[in-house]
Amino acid sequence: MPPACDGEVAVPSSTASAGASSTDGKCSCASSEETCTNCRRRSSSSGLPSSSSSCSLLSLESYPVQDYDKLWRVFTASVKGFTIGAGLKGGLALFAILARLRRRRSLPSARKTEMVSGSDDVILALKETLRYGLFLGTFAGTFVSVDEIVAGLGGHRRTAKWRALLAGAIAGPSMLLTGTNTQHTSLAIYILMRAAVLASRCGIKSKRFGHICKPLTWAHGDIFLMCLSSSQILSAYILKPESLPQSYKSFLYKHGAKDARILQGVRDIACGFPFTNLDDIEKYYKSTGVDVKLDPRMKVPCSIIHGNQACEAHFLSFLVQAYKRALPVYLPVYLIPALIVHRQGLLKSPFSILAKGLLGTARSSLFLSTYCASAWMWTCFLFRLFKRCNVPMVALGTVWPLSSPVPFFRFSCLYS
Repeated sequence: MPPACDGEVAVPSSTASAGASSTDGKCSCASSEETCTNCRRRSSSSGLPSSSSSCSLLSLESYPVQDYDKLWRVFTASVKGFTIGAGLKGGLALFAILARLRRRRSLPSARKTEMVSGSDDVILALKETLRYGLFLGTFAGTFVSVDEIVAGLGGHRRTAKWRALLAGAIAGPSMLLTGTNTQHTSLAIYILMRAAVLASRCGIKSKRFGHICKPLTWAHGDIFLMCLSSSQILSAYILKPESLPQSYKSFLYKHGAKDARILQGVRDIACGFPFTNLDDIEKYYKSTGVDVKLDPRMKVPCSIIHGNQACEAHFLSFLVQAYKRALPVYLPVYLIPALIVHRQGLLKSPFSILAKGLLGTARSSLFLSTYCASAWMWTCFLFRLFKRCNVPMVALGTVWPLSSPVPFFRFSCLYS
């Protein structure tokens, strides 16, 4: 029987004759339930919007209404995943291309020939955008498909505790769509940490594991964990940069804003090695217009870190420059999700959403700049306080920066 195209989903005649819904929402048949067995399909179909145009395009004869809803959910999840993945990656790639073009203009002609051409950047950005769109679209579609299949076979309630775990495990290999020869360790670690955060939140509310997860409810426990993490990363950045992934090194070199020769000098004195590049450090400062004479017998490397500047003046000047470097990093992070995720809200209240995005950009940039400036300030403070520079001093100096900015400039997801 073809579907009726009068705005309602067609139902069998036996169902229609068995009972019709009355004005109070109850079944008019002999059953005392809200909807009897015969009328259950009719009541469930009433929640599905339909029109004459949709009836002419989609035939619901071969699909029950519930199956149609499931297929639509899979399709919607896939499209949304592709849109979000392609939009985020494409937006970030666009900002990166614009920044690279701006930097290319300021370089001399000899250096421009060494850089990749603009057309190659665009082609690579398009490939990455398509790959990440396919990754998130496939991941979302696979997750929802497995979730619906398992729920249909085993029941929603009986499989509720483990269904999402199985669906995520099956959908996980879709990351291979981003490139089989490319490792995405940072992305995998980020997803793992987000999963750990969600698991900890569930553990806090659990009666069985609540006492185990109780330390996670400490007021500033997150600051403590981040201090330990940053100490390891920044200590490796100064003492053993080759142990860090390339993405970490490029980020730290940019926002740490210290030349590799300066880091080598600090590394030599911290590890107790004789200086090997003091002349190179002096030449570096001379190229920046600063004339510095370094003492090979120094015990504190403040003159290596900031030349002739005082520690306090270096902190202030570094803070201003670090804030300028951080703004281009966080502007696309807040702007692109606002354009993609909240595109409908932008039409209703654009000023409110844009104001939140600008506030989030300012706060996150202030966090990063304060953190980087404080890292050098605390190392200088400890070096001068104890009149020595060694590995424990470097580790302690990189722990304390987060104790000051984090309580005031936390990362805040303003679009959640």
